[in-house]
Amino acid sequence: MAGKIGFRVHAPWRRPDAALLAAFGKISSAQAADGMSRLGAMDSGIRPVWPSPRIVGPALTVWCHSGDNLMLHKALALAAPGDIVLVNTQGNTGNSVFGELMATSAVRIGVRGVIVDGTVRDADALQSLGLPVYARGICPNGCNKDGAGEVGAIIACGQVAVRPGDIIIADRDGVTVIPLDDAAEAAKLAAAQVEREKKRLAEIGEGVLVRPEIDEALRRLRIID
Repeated sequence: MAGKIGFRVHAPWRRPDAALLAAFGKISSAQAADGMSRLGAMDSGIRPVWPSPRIVGPALTVWCHSGDNLMLHKALALAAPGDIVLVNTQGNTGNSVFGELMATSAVRIGVRGVIVDGTVRDADALQSLGLPVYARGICPNGCNKDGAGEVGAIIACGQVAVRPGDIIIADRDGVTVIPLDDAAEAAKLAAAQVEREKKRLAEIGEGVLVRPEIDEALRRLRIID
């Protein structure tokens, strides 16, 4: 770890290997969250800037001072191909920490996606570059580049704690964070959720349109006989 409090780079950090990432297959953000008892999903304010494809990859975390993106620039310098960059802006929605110029660099580096708890800009360019970006909104204002911040620290993003190396699944439904230490078990739980959904879809196809346990629950509550 280098630097002083407020200007630190916590590196290196663990990243999941290819086999662990592959264990999540085509699992959606919703299925992953359901598998973890509905924990890990970011709030609904974190949305895709454009209808981008599903992404999965390790988290590279950035904590930026409000209205500043100096440490986000440093984070990109440390990014590995396949990383998903997550940014805490201290709740700032009046200055965008990310736009076309940084996105162009990110694509060249091989960054898989960017998730900002705040705003971004240059939305058309982000889509043209094909870079999946999630944020709370769009704002034309830029940032300063002299403020405090940290790279590789534990951050809050979308009201969820994110550690560097955690596995991120982002799709049209939103973003789910899978703690790296729990990832192998979480992949199994999510796969089991996928199988339950397949079974239920088959039941619906056979005409069982409402699950029998719904009435069972209502009977226990004495709402129906």
